[in-house]
Amino acid sequence: MHPDWLTPDWPAPPGVRAVFTTRQGGVSVAPWGSMNFGDHVGDAPAHVAANRARLGQTMGAKPVFLQQVHGSAVLRLDGETPQGLAADAAMSSQRGLACTIMVADCLPVLFAHSDGSAVAAAHAGWRGLAGQQGKGVLEQTYEDFRALAQSERAQAAINTIAWLGPCIGPTAFEVGAEVRARFVEGDPLATACFKALATGKYLADLAGLARLRLQALGVTRVYGNDSSPPWCTVGNASRFFSHRRDAGVPGNGFGTTGRMAACIWRD
Repeated sequence: MHPDWLTPDWPAPPGVRAVFTTRQGGVSVAPWGSMNFGDHVGDAPAHVAANRARLGQTMGAKPVFLQQVHGSAVLRLDGETPQGLAADAAMSSQRGLACTIMVADCLPVLFAHSDGSAVAAAHAGWRGLAGQQGKGVLEQTYEDFRALAQSERAQAAINTIAWLGPCIGPTAFEVGAEVRARFVEGDPLATACFKALATGKYLADLAGLARLRLQALGVTRVYGNDSSPPWCTVGNASRFFSHRRDAGVPGNGFGTTGRMAACIWRD
């Protein structure tokens, strides 16, 4: 792996591998420099293809990219799954297929079954995380993931661990009162994840909200992003792409920043 990429520090079972790429290690030029995987942000298609090929070669597995739409659909991957299907989460029990999520401020969440029989990855921006009536992308992913794991190991107790990757941090993620209401109405504990500003808006802790959702599902072994500054995509410009930060740079159009990838697979 590239030395700047993040290898999750978590007790993954044998045979489960994961990585979170940074903006280093690819061939794209500014403003997508250099390891951009987004094929929808204006980068040269040849550069994106080269970066995706390099990722697969480095991992020794096939990354399956999604067309992410801030929803809660979960795709089960197999050897015939094409690239670019619309979904915001993926899961697999097959070896050599990497569940792959692209981010540039949203939160990537990786899942592994404790016996290594299945893995999953979810894309959790605030819309997908909030979902509808308290059921969002994490709840849907966990429900489908448990069913997959049970089908693979019918006699095994289902024990899921999760890892949260970098995302926009709680000192940078400004949201309106309507966003706060979407979370707090369903869970009063979510109040602690919002800090009121004098403008009437709020600073939101996206990773903290995800942890609450996972805890409510019974997923207590959660690792990675603890909402501290090193995990913030906005505050670490040399390491991470950030849609919110880079879209405001003079000369950059909306969405011209690159996309990083969170991948998890079975060897």
